[in-house]
Amino acid sequence: MTEATAVATGDWTEAGRLPLAGEWQAVAENAVLLADGRVLIAGGEDTHLATFRQCTVFEPATGKWSQTGELGIARGCHSTTRLADGSVLAAGGTSGSAPFPSQGSDTAERYDPVAGTWAPAGTMTAGRWSHSATLLGDGRVLVAGGQGVRSPGNGTTLSSAEIYDPVAKTWTATGPMTDRRSGHQAVLLPDGRVLVIGGIATTGGGEYTGLAFCELFDPATGAWTPTGTLARPRWNNTATVLTDGTVLVTGGGWPGMVNDWVFNSGADWTTERYDPASGQWTADADLSSARTWHQAVLLRSGKVLVFGGANAPSLTAGFRSAEIYDPLTRSWTAAAGLRTGRWAAVAVLLADGRVLTAGGVEYVDRGNTIYQDTLTTTTEIFTPPEDGR
Repeated sequence: MTEATAVATGDWTEAGRLPLAGEWQAVAENAVLLADGRVLIAGGEDTHLATFRQCTVFEPATGKWSQTGELGIARGCHSTTRLADGSVLAAGGTSGSAPFPSQGSDTAERYDPVAGTWAPAGTMTAGRWSHSATLLGDGRVLVAGGQGVRSPGNGTTLSSAEIYDPVAKTWTATGPMTDRRSGHQAVLLPDGRVLVIGGIATTGGGEYTGLAFCELFDPATGAWTPTGTLARPRWNNTATVLTDGTVLVTGGGWPGMVNDWVFNSGADWTTERYDPASGQWTADADLSSARTWHQAVLLRSGKVLVFGGANAPSLTAGFRSAEIYDPLTRSWTAAAGLRTGRWAAVAVLLADGRVLTAGGVEYVDRGNTIYQDTLTTTTEIFTPPEDGR
């Protein structure tokens, strides 16, 4: 195991607090950098895992958040994608609260950053949550997989996929994935294909299994083909396209999971790197500690900042630690730690090269029969060591 070096680099500073505490457990419901440099957070889940409609916008110039137009419906475990015209697409998700007696939503809506309002964006071909959403090179959005039903002991993992056309404002089914999956990662490769990585799938009786299988989507044909398999199953890992076109995955969980959020699993400290030319994964340098529900952001230097997260199966206190990956040396360096440990937070690279993270779970007692996460409203900004500020 290769640990990060002991000298911490970079710096975290506090910014304004969120108007509403939230957590964002799905990989596709992250914060969105708007074209004007502001940051949008749309929906999410509160301390009782109840979804909400409220949306907030961060202004880097002032370091403050303000509320903006609400979603048409409460959404959690949905996807948010910035489109070519600067609007933001929110798709699918689930409404309600633990223990999640709800279907996946087949609705979608678009946010106008100038007006600060949402408008309906058509009906999806299937209701889904914890799916992936990938902006294609031609401006369309590929949505794939997810869960159709969310309740203890009853989950339906989907293989179906569909494409949103923002010009025609329509949803159209495309070829299904070769494997059912949710909680997976999906990234756009430099050649225009989409790589889908890992995830989980229902096995019956409320149980889930982790997936190591990966596949590629070709927008030109609408077809999926299997590609190299991960060394181990992963979900709630990160996936980052590096400047050379390879893909770095870090950490994640490897479940057995029974009855929604009662875990029999562990977090992972290993990393792997995918080569699109060969279609194969190779092991890379280990993280300094096992992480799941963490964040990874590609810096302007081409390095990758990884921070926060938690360990499984406890998923109690969020981690403060952070580390930076150098793709040239394939090594990790310790970065300055967060002021507040967090997992299931949002993170985004700001227009000036700094990294914003907000909200998430600070602490949770999964042994409690009442679903109640201790969330944080704190916001922090990381200045990379190369920035020189």
